[in-house]
Amino acid sequence: MYGFRPANPPEGIKTVYVPAFENTSGFSEANIIDNFTIRFKDEITRDNTFGLTDESKADGSVRCVITGVKDEPLVISGNETVTKRKITVTVDVTFKNLKKDKVIWTKSVSNFGEYNSSNSGFSERDSGLLSAITKICNDIVIELTSNW
Repeated sequence: MYGFRPANPPEGIKTVYVPAFENTSGFSEANIIDNFTIRFKDEITRDNTFGLTDESKADGSVRCVITGVKDEPLVISGNETVTKRKITVTVDVTFKNLKKDKVIWTKSVSNFGEYNSSNSGFSERDSGLLSAITKICNDIVIELTSNW
C-alpha cells in the first residue's frame, strides 16, 4: 500500500510532552496505563516527526484519556460457545500548543483487537488489548502528523 503523509507538524511544534495516559473508563486492567503510555511514546519516537521532552521544554502536549473499553463476543460457535472476542478501546486525545496555550485539536480515537476465547475465561484478553493499544497509538501519531 502506498501513501503520502507529509511530515509537517503544526508550525512551531517540534517537541511534545506526553504525560501518562489517564483511565476514566472503569476498566481495571493493571497495566493498561503503562502499556498505552510506553507504546505511544515509542510510536512517536519511531515516527520521528516530534521529539519527546519534559513539559517545561516542550512546544506542544498530547494528553490521552482512556474513556471506554468494550469487550464483546465476536464469534459464537454452533453450540453457543463464544470462540472469539473483540475488545474495543476509545481514547480522547487533546493536542495543545503549549507556547500559545491553545488547543490545536481534540479528537476521540477508537480501535479494536481480537482474541480467542477459551474455557479459562479471559486468559488471552491481553493479546487483544495489546493489539487495540498498538492500533490506537499508531492512529494518534497519524492524526498528529497529518493534514498540515
